Amino acid sequence: MLPDLTLDFDQRDTSLGGEAAEEAVVAAVVAALRASALKVAAPMDLSVIITGADESQALNAEYRGRDYPTNVLSFPATEPEDLHDAFQFALAGGPPVMLGDMVICAPVVACEAVAQNKPLFHHLAHLSVHGVLHLMGYDHIENDEAEEMEALERDILAGLDIPDPYEVIPVTDETND
Repeated sequence: MLPDLTLDFDQRDTSLGGEAAEEAVVAAVVAALRASALKVAAPMDLSVIITGADESQALNAEYRGRDYPTNVLSFPATEPEDLHDAFQFALAGGPPVMLGDMVICAPVVACEAVAQNKPLFHHLAHLSVHGVLHLMGYDHIENDEAEEMEALERDILAGLDIPDPYEVIPVTDETND
């Protein structure tokens, strides 16, 4: 864990594995912050919620206008253009950098892992990294932004011994036995 990271973890849906899921998320969050935070020594606050499909769908509909559950939602508390100043202020003794909230939908993550033939905790770690990068100002709307974000995700996950999440793994009868 980072020494000055306050991580509020709320597992409202434990279907991903309880403590093991929390460990996977925390490791991914810490790795993503080490790779993307301007000053990892600065005090930071981050909230992670693992929830069910109903809550994910309600949040996705309310904040993105999409009426279905989604794998991860990120709600930045500090605008990307203000992160540099927030980190500097926190390092100078000001309040912690409020990174925001990340909401992970357990049933969607589990279904996607099976559909993409990926180990559950690898997929969970990938989505945790992805969500943190959104909180740190990364996006994937434009192709060049997507390439930068995906490259950083690959590097972070490689550091956790997780293979490229964007590599397509064919599903065969043997891999599903």
